[in-house]
Amino acid sequence: MNRLFSIPYKFNPWQYLVLSFVLLIAFGTIALKLPFVHHQNGLPVIDALFTATSAVCVTGLVIVPTSGFNIGGQLILLLLMQLGAIGIMTITSSVLLSLKGNINLRHRLSFSQLQENFNLHDANYVLKNILRITFITEFIGMLLLTAGYLWQGLDFKQALYQGFFHSISAFCNAGFSTFDQSLVGTNFLIKTTVALLIIIGGLGYFVIFELLAFYKDKRRLSLHSKIVLSVSLFLIIAGTVLLYYFQQGQMGWIDSFFQSVTTRTAGFNSVDLNRISNAGIFLMLVLMFVGASPGSTGGGIKTTNFFIMIYAIFSVLKGREAVVIWHRTISRRQILKAFGTAISYFIVLSVGIMLILHHTQFGFKQTVFEAVSAMGTVGLSLGITPLLGVKGKLVIIALMFIGRLGPASFAMASISRQKDIKIQYPEGDIY
Repeated sequence: MNRLFSIPYKFNPWQYLVLSFVLLIAFGTIALKLPFVHHQNGLPVIDALFTATSAVCVTGLVIVPTSGFNIGGQLILLLLMQLGAIGIMTITSSVLLSLKGNINLRHRLSFSQLQENFNLHDANYVLKNILRITFITEFIGMLLLTAGYLWQGLDFKQALYQGFFHSISAFCNAGFSTFDQSLVGTNFLIKTTVALLIIIGGLGYFVIFELLAFYKDKRRLSLHSKIVLSVSLFLIIAGTVLLYYFQQGQMGWIDSFFQSVTTRTAGFNSVDLNRISNAGIFLMLVLMFVGASPGSTGGGIKTTNFFIMIYAIFSVLKGREAVVIWHRTISRRQILKAFGTAISYFIVLSVGIMLILHHTQFGFKQTVFEAVSAMGTVGLSLGITPLLGVKGKLVIIALMFIGRLGPASFAMASISRQKDIKIQYPEGDIY
């Protein structure tokens, strides 16, 4: 009898991850169509699927304005953002840990592979603290944002709700806002708080743990954390300065800083994007493509892959056979993985752009920006999202899903299929 109902196929961790997000998106689509969820413009099934995918993949692209949802709909979006950002398998493992006091080896292995920066023996420690850090950070952000919205002129009840909603959306790097103009016209406290939440959420849990250990016990930072912090700081500063320069004073320093931070993965905007110059748009495309860091709530090819590729190129140009960073040699497997991730991103992105151009009548700049934003799970748009047809929506849905799971699925495929090759063939020269 047990064999009759047993599942003959065993999923590997990569397949569990994909299946988990598919089920979560399906749950979100159904939840947004429940009787107690209302939208002032109506919500067809395709729009419910699009919105659920955007929330689970923490992208922020919207077919219908978030402000049009009632409280029930907005709370469902928050739930989907939270689950999608942390990762459904992380939450599942956390529940198992809280119920059983420990998790078996299979779950620990799956969790450690999904959070590829954590060692196997660190999985339990990570699970005990990952939700704690998330909720404490979001709570502090809610308090600061509530003060910001009180300063903005809202009453306490409205300010508290807006602080609650935008704190979760910012830390999850989702970019959803209950205001149709996002954060355009908001004050300094709101912009800086949202930017800081985005930065913390985009660093990755492993880096946050190491920073806490460095602060408490003065432990040395690992190579991974050094690279993440260095690249993140460089991209924020370079993006701020270049955006300010390209806009020739039409964008202040605060807005330049905010857009430099949010463009990499969050999707909020404090200025009208259609007024940004072509040079600024191209810079934003680069920032969206790079994205956040591994193990974080953000997307993109990841800051570590970007750093490894750039450093490997410079090593080749200098005639070096090994790539050495801070007295540590980067393995060929990691270098190939970085280039493979970026190239696979580019190929999928190119196919998506061609399909959108074929099925719609939008301009090239608007289409490329929309596709890169979806693939990088950013959520910024030049205004064409609500105008997408059914085929265009399906393409963007696919890009958001692949963009969210792309690096993880690539890692899972390489881990599950990795085999030691005993035979070495003679080298061949290619000119």
